[in-house]
This record gives sequence, structure tokens and C-alpha cells, in this order.
Amino acid sequence: MAARADPVQLRPAHPAPQVVVVRRGWHIDVGFDVADLKVPLRSIASNLPMAHFIFFGFGDMHYLLSKSHNASTMAAALWPGRGIMLVTGLQGSPQQAFGADHVIELTLTDDAARELQDFIWESFATVDGVAGVYRSGPYEGSLYFLATHKYSALHTCNTWAAEALHAAHLHVHRAAVVFAGQLWRQVRRLQRQEPAPSLAPQPQTSH
Repeated sequence: MAARADPVQLRPAHPAPQVVVVRRGWHIDVGFDVADLKVPLRSIASNLPMAHFIFFGFGDMHYLLSKSHNASTMAAALWPGRGIMLVTGLQGSPQQAFGADHVIELTLTDDAARELQDFIWESFATVDGVAGVYRSGPYEGSLYFLATHKYSALHTCNTWAAEALHAAHLHVHRAAVVFAGQLWRQVRRLQRQEPAPSLAPQPQTSH
């Protein structure tokens, strides 16, 4: 099933684009408000027209599509194999879906947001410039797409997420990032370094 040609009806974009990083147990996803998506990555949202937020994750195709996640299936994922992209659409907020403690929002420059989205788009296998849906995802509002990257013990879902954030010029290291905790600690550090929101000056009142 290919992405629909008609454009997604988007809400106004934020004054400054944001990337939303979520921790889903052992897995890190990277997402955006749909209003902040640019072409060509925006075409992915056409497959989830009711979503207000779209999240992207990378994984091992054999493991994610296997009906049983036993020891042999997990061991097989350690060897280089076909990768797959999991796209999740949310109608509510990420905090509602994943819990506030598992969501971090980071502000990006326009150039950084573009390069991050370009990296994610280039992770999708395309035919004639179109990323076609491979099959339905594991739960409602999720879809699988074929990936260009291979999955292995040295290039996991969290390695991919670290590479994505690095593409946005965020100060995260990619080497030897295998587990979610390794990346999550770096993202929390970036959150602490975010400038505090400026307060609008209060109008002067006369006495």
C-alpha cells in the first residue's frame, strides 16, 4: 500500500520545531508534531490521517514480525539482518500515551529539524520516491515500512535513534550506543541544557 498522493491536512507549525524523544522500555523512538513535518517525510503521515503526532523507530525485521520472541529469535537478531521501520501515530499527546517521565521534547533550529527529518526519510526504503507500507503494525495506529539500514548487535534501534539525533546537530555520541539507557541519559542531559522559556513582560499598571 503506497502513501496517498493527497496532502495531509496540517495544523500550524510551531514557531520553533521540536523533536519528541520517547522511551518505550528498551526502545527509543523519535517523533514530531505532524504540523512540523516537511516534505518528503510528511508523506508518511498520509497513511495515518487522524494522527497529531508521528513517531519513528527502527528494529530487526525478523524479531519484530516473529510470533514468538523466544531466546533463539532474540539471538538471531544479534546477527546483521533486514531492518524495518515502525511508525506510530497518536491522536493524543505523547505524555498521555507514554507517561510524562518517558517523554522529552527538544527545540531545534529549522536547519537541524530538516536534517533530522532527512535522515529519517533516508532510513525508509522507497520505490520511485515513495515509501510504501509493508504491513500493519503491532497495535492500532502503527505501520511497518521496509528500512534501508541493517539491524545487528552493533546497530540496534537505539543506535539508529542516536544517529538520528546526531543528524540534528544535537550533542549525543553514537558509537557503542546499544541500549536505551545509554541514549536516554544523553537526552536527559540535553533537556537540562534547554534554555528556560522566556516570560513575557507584564504590563505596567498605574496607581
